[in-house]
Amino acid sequence: MYDRFYGLSRKPFRLSPDPSFFFKGHSHGRAYAYLRYGLHMGEGFVVITGPVGAGKTTIARALLSSLNPERTRAVQIVSTFLAPDELLRMIAQEFGIETRGLAKAELLHALEDHFRAAQRQGRQVLVIIDEAQNLSPESLEELRMLANLQHEGRALLQVFLLGQEEFHETLRLPHMEHLRQRIIASYHLVPLDEAETRAYIEHRLRLAGWEDDPRIDDAAYALIHAYTGGIPRKINVFCDRLFLHACLEEKHEIDEETVQTIIREKDSEFDFRPVDGPGAPDRSPAPDNLHALQGGGSRLDALEARLDALEARLERDRERLRLVLELLAAGEEADLRALLDQVRSRSAS
Repeated sequence: MYDRFYGLSRKPFRLSPDPSFFFKGHSHGRAYAYLRYGLHMGEGFVVITGPVGAGKTTIARALLSSLNPERTRAVQIVSTFLAPDELLRMIAQEFGIETRGLAKAELLHALEDHFRAAQRQGRQVLVIIDEAQNLSPESLEELRMLANLQHEGRALLQVFLLGQEEFHETLRLPHMEHLRQRIIASYHLVPLDEAETRAYIEHRLRLAGWEDDPRIDDAAYALIHAYTGGIPRKINVFCDRLFLHACLEEKHEIDEETVQTIIREKDSEFDFRPVDGPGAPDRSPAPDNLHALQGGGSRLDALEARLDALEARLERDRERLRLVLELLAAGEEADLRALLDQVRSRSAS
């Protein structure tokens, strides 16, 4: 919706990883370089770790999109607590190998034959395992054994492991020593700093055809970074909400107060504490502050009035969003300005 309002060619802040939006900040650029290095080596394991939402999957997909299928046969597996045999079958299925009715020994032979055929064709075979922290030590050992397959002194398979920070705990286990010796490169992603957060947002907007409408001021960028911690997925979710709000308000400038509005809205979404009764937060003033509050009635009244106004605005925004979704579901999206007029007229009635 807001993409049409601001003349964008596509939505810049989708949640699903999109390699066409890949941003090579310092940390993400280094992680990508480590993967390229590992691919050049053609053997062993490369490990990339990082916080949830740091961009590991996007980096992997950016790598995959850059590969020449005539030279590299690559698949990506999203690990969901797979047992060793399940992992082997999933890898085989991704390579197009029929696995029904095959015993484990037959499955391993089928995989080796497939890898050898790729090598004869001059193609490198790569398996990327996402969410590797979910793999058991037994599944990792199965991967190690698979990566040990060789033909004429050359490895038949290379494996990249992408996981969250806790994956390091698994790798540090004493019986993981054999796997650790096979890791040729390892890198840990860190969040974007404040300057990179701004560059990341503008990078995605420019790719979507943004021409400084809406304009985003310096304080807004700083606050977005402070709230999201520089985590790309959090930035995408927050900015998507921010641009929708700005569109509904027909804003052509996003300032600090606009960002604060979205922060208050998001912070209130999952606050399930009761207003009164057991579990309700204690809103009584501390004894040291009681005198000051009693002596500052006019200031307190002003603060309460401002809070009431903010709550009313938040409720109005939520109602507008609900109406937008209803209109879109009904197929009324041909004329964006007419749609906004309908929203305003309905919310005013």
